[in-house]
Amino acid sequence: MKAVQFSETGGPEVLQYVDVPDPIPGPNEVLVKVRSIGVNYTDVMTRAGLNHSINMPPLPSILGAEASGIVVAAGKGVTEVSVGESVAYYANNSRSYAELAVIPSWRAIRLPTGVSFDDAAATILQGMTAQHLCHTTHRIQKSESVLIHAAAGGVGLLLTQMIKELGATVIGTVSTEEKAKASKNAGADKVIIYTEKDFVTEIKQYTKGAGVNVVYDSVGISTFGGSIESLARKGHMVIYGQASGPVPPVTLSTLYNKSLTLSRTNLLDYTATREELLLRANDVFQRVQSGALKVNLYGKWPLKESSTAHQQLQGRETIGKVLLTPEKN
Repeated sequence: MKAVQFSETGGPEVLQYVDVPDPIPGPNEVLVKVRSIGVNYTDVMTRAGLNHSINMPPLPSILGAEASGIVVAAGKGVTEVSVGESVAYYANNSRSYAELAVIPSWRAIRLPTGVSFDDAAATILQGMTAQHLCHTTHRIQKSESVLIHAAAGGVGLLLTQMIKELGATVIGTVSTEEKAKASKNAGADKVIIYTEKDFVTEIKQYTKGAGVNVVYDSVGISTFGGSIESLARKGHMVIYGQASGPVPPVTLSTLYNKSLTLSRTNLLDYTATREELLLRANDVFQRVQSGALKVNLYGKWPLKESSTAHQQLQGRETIGKVLLTPEKN
């Protein structure tokens, strides 16, 4: 099969479109013929050797953890899905930048009618991330105000929609006017272009000095200090990514001044059982199916052009989700 692998860490140019042996499913595994692949910033960080949230795989390695496709073979003991069914999955180190991928069968989610392969690949990881952020990590209340960094990214646009459905006020930060429009279209009440204005000052003015009740931050070190400063008393800082670099160790005194709480989430811990995985994935897909959750696709590239997709994502040029498509799909 064709796949994209990297033999050394570095820029997008290290990604190689190569022939590799077809994978074979073992017990409790399924083989998926991949139709659509989700590209995530964690892929960029892993390729660059900067992903401090995971253990680096041995090289050469195939990237990817999120995709959709059709089950074409199953190992012994598989009961969750059947050969021929359309599925989506998020499974760490599933080597999904490929025409075929083997995953644990319990991670495969059947696609409901009306949810396309592209929509599924665009929401299985980022949609479940948004879902747990506003329904579990911090249960959003109607009276709350919320700051979302990278509000025009894949998670940011989905999270904005979910939080607005819950009735809270959303403030988003973005880097360009074009991204500001996308954030507003998703429902944000106020959007701050942080390259033009200081987001801390803007938030204090908008909230009349009170600050926001919760911050959702996937950026990391470059926004952490300002995010803490932007929180109201008893506010909640939720970190779910660190695109600009990891946050240094935090002393408890940092949180003491306003009785703040700090969370660092990992989606795998919120989908650690089949039951919880189904709950979150099906909730997301039902929203997509009904039209309540709008999927924002920035662009699709052939699998062999994955380096171009990485350049776009790494350059902060994207609005919404980036996908790859194998040639044999």
